[in-house]
Amino acid sequence: QLQLVESGGGLVQPGGSLILSCVASGSTFDYYAIGWFRQAPGKEREGVSCISRTLQTTTYADSVKGRFTISRDNAKNTVYLQMTSLKPEDTALYYCAAEFRPLHSNWCTFREYEYRYWGQGTQVTVST
Repeated sequence: QLQLVESGGGLVQPGGSLILSCVASGSTFDYYAIGWFRQAPGKEREGVSCISRTLQTTTYADSVKGRFTISRDNAKNTVYLQMTSLKPEDTALYYCAAEFRPLHSNWCTFREYEYRYWGQGTQVTVST
C-alpha cells in the first residue's frame, strides 16, 4: 500500500516561490505515475501537473505553464513541484496522487479518478 505525504506549503507573497514535496512510502516508488492537484475554497479540484514513471511525460495546466516545474527523484521516493511567480489565484490545498503503471509507460493524466493513492494535502496561500 503506497502512502503519500506532501510538504512545503505555506504563506508566500505574490511573485514568490515555493517547492512542494511529495514523499512516498510503502511500495516501489518508480512504478507510479504522479499527479499534483489543487483545490481552492469553493472550487472543484483541478489538475496542476503530472509526471510519468519514465519521466518522458510531464504535463502542466495552462494556468501554471512557465511558472511551475514538476520533477521526481526516485532514489528519494519524492516528487517535487517547484512553483515560481506565484499569484493569489494559486492559493489552494495541493495534493499529490499516484497510480501504478506498467514498465515503459509514459502515461500521466489530470483525470482524478485514474489515481488510486492520494496524500492529505499541503496548503499554499499567496497573499500580501
